[in-house]
Amino acid sequence: MCKCKLLNDIEQCRREMIYLASYSSLSSKPVVNISKKLDKLLNLYDNEKKN
Repeated sequence: MCKCKLLNDIEQCRREMIYLASYSSLSSKPVVNISKKLDKLLNLYDNEKKN
């Protein structure tokens, strides 16, 4: 996956998580799910940087 695409996906996911967290608790299922998705994207980006 292209680093630019990953960065865009990370930013979009981050914004979505902030939005969801502002309307529900941090431990709500939607916030936790988007947080997990963001973690995966960040790990992918980190792996891409190393290569």
